[in-house]
Amino acid sequence: MLTLLITAFVLGLVFNATPGPVFAETVRQGVRGGFRSALAVQLGSLVGDALWAVVGLTGVGLLLRLESLRMPIGIASVVYLLWLAWNAWQASRGEVTVGAASDESDRHEAWRSGVLLSLTNPQNVAYWAAMGSALGAIGVKDPTVFDNIVFFAGFMVSSTLWALVVAALVDRVFRRVGARWARLTYRACAIAFLMLALSILRQLWVSREQSPAMQAPKGITTAPSIELKYG
Repeated sequence: MLTLLITAFVLGLVFNATPGPVFAETVRQGVRGGFRSALAVQLGSLVGDALWAVVGLTGVGLLLRLESLRMPIGIASVVYLLWLAWNAWQASRGEVTVGAASDESDRHEAWRSGVLLSLTNPQNVAYWAAMGSALGAIGVKDPTVFDNIVFFAGFMVSSTLWALVVAALVDRVFRRVGARWARLTYRACAIAFLMLALSILRQLWVSREQSPAMQAPKGITTAPSIELKYG
């Protein structure tokens, strides 16, 4: 049990440490609203992570390999990332408030962004769809309900600790930046959102071209489909 718990904790850290849209949104919200807004994004993303974890650990994750499910999730992610890119760029052109105390509506917006980014993250699909193989590698060939609970607990504990650390670091780094640097940060986040959206779009296109559903004529082989990951 201890090995499973430690493995889940480490895998949670590795998963959360991967640069992606949640981190970019944490920075964007943290510049404006400080620690609470940055933490709201992180906690919102945990809601989506928890949902994908439940889906993956209960065995439904096998269904996530189907292109029919991955494609709409990826498209939703592209649309939302493009909207965030536009929003961040527009915000950089106006008056930027740095480190202001966030009100409840700001924190709710930040939390909602975290939830949506996590739910539409194709990386979550690939991660939890492959979790059965990861459990088998540490000797858990046929996970029980208790094994799943232990793994879920370890993953969520590491994710929660990561959320607190990242929110604190973002607040610490950007607390005293001026409006000029805040605008540059907003634009950097907008570019990051745009690049992530284009990366996912490219992965969706390649996956569609190589999908087994698009069979080539007899005698012509096709390459296997690839997992969706952020570039």
